[in-house]
Amino acid sequence: MKYKKINMPGLLHGGDYNPEQWLDRPDILEEDIRLMKLAHVNNVSLGIFSWAFLEPEEGKYQFDYLEEIINRLYDNGIYTNLATPTGAMPNWMTQKYPEVMQTDENGIQNLPGKRHNFCYTSAVMREKTRKLDLKLSERFGKHPGVILWHISNEYGGNFRDASCHCEECQKAFRKWLKKKYKTLDALNHAWWSAFWSHTYTDWEQIHSPSPRGEDELHGLKLDWKRFVSEQLQDFCREEIRAVKTYSDLPVTTNMMMYFSPLDYDKWAEELDVISWDSYPSWHTKEDEVPIAVWAAFMHNQMRGFQKKPFLMMESTPSLVNWDEENNVKRPGMNYLSSMQAIALGSDSVLYFQWRKSRGSSEKFHGAVVDHDASEKNRVFQEVAWIGKDLEKLSSRILSTCNRAKVAIIMDWENWWALSDAQAISRKFDYTEELLKYYRVFWEKGIEVDIISMDRDLLDYQLVVAPTLYLYKKEYIHKVEAYVEAGGIYVTTYWSGVVNETDLCFIGERPHERLLGLSVDEIDVGNEYFPNTFSYKDGVYKAGVLREVVTLQTAKPLGTYLQDYNANTPAITENAYGKGKAYYVVVQPDLEFLKEFLGDVIEEANVEANLTETLPYGVTVSKRSGKEQKDDVYFLQNFNRHPVKMVLNECYTNLITDEILTGSIKLQTYQCIVMQKK
Repeated sequence: MKYKKINMPGLLHGGDYNPEQWLDRPDILEEDIRLMKLAHVNNVSLGIFSWAFLEPEEGKYQFDYLEEIINRLYDNGIYTNLATPTGAMPNWMTQKYPEVMQTDENGIQNLPGKRHNFCYTSAVMREKTRKLDLKLSERFGKHPGVILWHISNEYGGNFRDASCHCEECQKAFRKWLKKKYKTLDALNHAWWSAFWSHTYTDWEQIHSPSPRGEDELHGLKLDWKRFVSEQLQDFCREEIRAVKTYSDLPVTTNMMMYFSPLDYDKWAEELDVISWDSYPSWHTKEDEVPIAVWAAFMHNQMRGFQKKPFLMMESTPSLVNWDEENNVKRPGMNYLSSMQAIALGSDSVLYFQWRKSRGSSEKFHGAVVDHDASEKNRVFQEVAWIGKDLEKLSSRILSTCNRAKVAIIMDWENWWALSDAQAISRKFDYTEELLKYYRVFWEKGIEVDIISMDRDLLDYQLVVAPTLYLYKKEYIHKVEAYVEAGGIYVTTYWSGVVNETDLCFIGERPHERLLGLSVDEIDVGNEYFPNTFSYKDGVYKAGVLREVVTLQTAKPLGTYLQDYNANTPAITENAYGKGKAYYVVVQPDLEFLKEFLGDVIEEANVEANLTETLPYGVTVSKRSGKEQKDDVYFLQNFNRHPVKMVLNECYTNLITDEILTGSIKLQTYQCIVMQKK
């Protein structure tokens, strides 16, 4: 797919701007421009929650105030991402058309209010949205100050699971199922509905999963999740079609962190640029490394969707207001977390929001301009510092992107199926497993793409696929071809268990020939049945998930040391064509993964961004240019204290122009942006 590029004034710096809250204060709107210049802001997102202002009555559009603001911003060198305002409906809509409101899984229709409280199937909602989007496109689609369409806001963010269970959605779901399965016999087999004698004999008998009804057919639940994601994607597609009627500007929609209801990998196909809202919970762990890894994984995933730079559409310059503990970012952390995003492929640092609200639910959410309205406080000063440095870095960074030779497979359909498996342990967390493997690469300063099963593997020297429980139809053939051609593949326990409709494979699992073994069983060993396993000269703790396997052509690299599975393989290796496939039979800890994946990285000839050993809490990312001399390195210290390290080569600090070589000192929460001299 060819993606439309943004006409960028530089690395984007700014954020959500909500002048609708201040229309009675023209002095504040004027002051905003002055403060934006002081903060080195060049980009804002407008109109996100503006439907009640843009269309105060049905069919009566009021765009003059918005045009005045866009003009004022543009006259001052500030460009606009113009949003379609479907994130929240006006009250006149729900009063006149109550059918547009969502119905929950218990069959209860919601009351007006909140966000994304609309039925995405509703013909009324789609038509009202289309008309407004067309008007916006016609009025602003060719405005020189508008550079990007910001489609809605955090689709699916209804504080539940993005779903609507109204009768219109039931009809649409049945239609979707008929298209997929053609016959009820095919559907009944795919869902294994003979279980508990729940065979369907009429399409009208099918209802979305509900705690008041059918909630045990895993195939039904998996298909419902697919339907919900696809239906919302189709709603987004209609919005895109409308805004592009009078405009050829690129489009995005802001994705959310670890948001399971929407298959963002498929959504990426609709968008010219990926964007997401980044809100890591800094300062909530013993140290910052787990959160830094968490944030880095998400940035890598966003970049991996299209293998090109993305936008960090939202972040907080200080704190959020919805976490269990809303910690303020310590001095330097906003700078470091912002540079982390740039380091991993973002072409922007954008905040929610520009000016802090006076009332309602987000009046205490962090903002660039606080209630004191001052440019002298710490938060504003740090934002201005970031903006100034981004201006200096723009020409060096905008033509670069991270290029990974390692991929980690994270797949939404696998995530959905795992969540419904009713097996192993309820404490099992798919994302935590992924992060554990990813952390090894982060600590070594190795670039990683996070991709789905649908993506091509041949560009990578190493592919890691933890707990890939669900195997899509063609996936194993893709993996076999990859390994046969010389690729290195690592997969783990609890993989290749079910097919695309969540039916267990009978007999041989699809990956057993590749791995050179068969899986006999899986045990959940609790605290009363501890176990360990060997690898090379070390002994490591076995986690709770422990498979038992029988080797065919594979060879053991480590064995269990205790319990009934003592002396059986815990880690295996199988030569396949020109490559190798490794199987981690047991759930390991981080200590083992550092040792094991370190060996696999060497086997795969994967190079780290720096040859130097990195201290704990320090990582390095590299945005590669067209030539090696254009590569930009980001040396990041996530420790709460300074650290020393040695640089074997000579670098130039792109902010200070200082020459760096030999022993250097990284300050607390410091990021050094540098190029080889």
